Amino acid sequence: MGKYAIGIDFGTLSARALIAEIGTGREAAQAVMDYPHGVMDRALPDGTPLPSDWALQHPGDYLACLERIIPEAIGRAGISAADIVGVGIDATTCTLIPVDRDGTPLYMLPGLEGEKHAYAKLWKHHAAQKYADAMTETARERDEAFLTRCGGRVSSEWLFPKVWQMLEEAPALYARTDRFIDAADWIVLQLTGCEARSSCLAGYKAFWNARDGYPSDSFFAALDPRLQHVVDEKLSRRVQPVCTRAGFVTERAARLTGLRAGTAVAVGTSDAHVAPPAAGITETGRMLMIMGTSTVHLVLDGAWHDAPGICGAVKDGIVPGLIGYEAGQCCVGDHFDWFVKNGVPEAYAREAAARGLDLYALLTEKAARMAPGESGLVALDWWNGNRSVLVDAGLSGVLMGLTLATRPEEIYRALIEATAFGTRVIVENFEAHGLALSDIVACGGIARKNAFFMQVYADVLGREIRVAKSAQTAALGSALMGAVAAGEAAGGYDGIGRAAAEMGGLLEARYAPDPAAHAVYDRLYAEYLRLHDWFGRGGSDAMKRLKNIREAAPSGRRGRK
Repeated sequence: MGKYAIGIDFGTLSARALIAEIGTGREAAQAVMDYPHGVMDRALPDGTPLPSDWALQHPGDYLACLERIIPEAIGRAGISAADIVGVGIDATTCTLIPVDRDGTPLYMLPGLEGEKHAYAKLWKHHAAQKYADAMTETARERDEAFLTRCGGRVSSEWLFPKVWQMLEEAPALYARTDRFIDAADWIVLQLTGCEARSSCLAGYKAFWNARDGYPSDSFFAALDPRLQHVVDEKLSRRVQPVCTRAGFVTERAARLTGLRAGTAVAVGTSDAHVAPPAAGITETGRMLMIMGTSTVHLVLDGAWHDAPGICGAVKDGIVPGLIGYEAGQCCVGDHFDWFVKNGVPEAYAREAAARGLDLYALLTEKAARMAPGESGLVALDWWNGNRSVLVDAGLSGVLMGLTLATRPEEIYRALIEATAFGTRVIVENFEAHGLALSDIVACGGIARKNAFFMQVYADVLGREIRVAKSAQTAALGSALMGAVAAGEAAGGYDGIGRAAAEMGGLLEARYAPDPAAHAVYDRLYAEYLRLHDWFGRGGSDAMKRLKNIREAAPSGRRGRK
């Protein structure tokens, strides 16, 4: 009987367990479970309404998933828990959980189930934007070195803006919080009983780096005197590298999950940053696009580069010995999901049902019949703000060129093209600041399932795109981490390079750019850039004025459930 590793990927809406064979990467089985509470962006479970730009989760859902999907995957694989030598965990980040001294999330404590700040703030919780902006201003005034490493601006999606928001808006709950912990680190804690803060999560989402640690206490005091000792009081200065072991499955966790007590558990990682090894990427110059509800763009390099608008540059953040550069778009799959749910007429739904298609497939088919530029539309892909290169969650979407003749498939195609244009901005920004890209690889559900989508990206970028062979690169990447945590003596690996070479890789398929399509997209991209810079670089702050008007309205989204 062979040896296996299991990776558990905690995404935005669900968790997935994947069992992979050591040595071959063969995916023996997987199991998936949706979170019972999903994303809470309208109301808490007790009906308490949430303001706009809030996005919360219920960490009890993570435990419920562990309890169900691990035994289910083991059963489907037809193996024994003793055949699993290592466990890896990844999760969306920064998904921040306030916990008490025992590691219990605050909302689980008596009387706190109706307190919104007591829940986990999901990565796409953008209500902390003003705190992120204030951090950026203070860091610039003080010439803080960490700001260069994270692209020159602080994002509301990161750890400290969310911490500061809680301190300001719910100081009593802040006082009751023993520490704040990212979701992947918290899940590792549940499995091992050990708090192992990940260098990946701390580096990309909390200003930490291996040489200097966190920013100084004086920086936090300059933000708010109550934050002066936030690292020592509410976090931990002990940070462990990725590709190392956090601990072993406890007896308690074994009873919950069906895993064998004593199984090695890797230090947790981000669901994006764990993916490159699963695509066979452990070397410099290759960009991986992790395409899902959002898209993350990752590049490895051996030198430091100052690139504005990136989301982070962390040594040993993805693989040991190299600096991992991150950029991203926070609205991709969510972009299309919004349109399908809100912008497609009933006649299209009837046609899709009659032909046995879902609406995505129908719209894709119709959009693929069109030529680039045929719709006369161009869009900005900021329906959920801009992560890179503007780093501004206060921005919103634009769709330009609409007429009474505009059809749904034309809008759908324009939205796809907008996300490709956003990626081109990121690619050009990387290369303009010294990060040469030899090739581009994509992974995720979109990359695997939608050839039209990938061809648009190749045509917009003017570059060939390849696709990772696994449909579940995050879960497979976590399985690789689990195999490395186990070590070669236990049947795993002593390094991520060999693990990636044997268990990761790419499909044979390649998407090559069409020169004629690329020429048209060059013209459309020029229009995109004009809108991008006008609304994103100070030409007009109409988006934020509209948001302020919405917030001041006496009724609307804030009161809806």
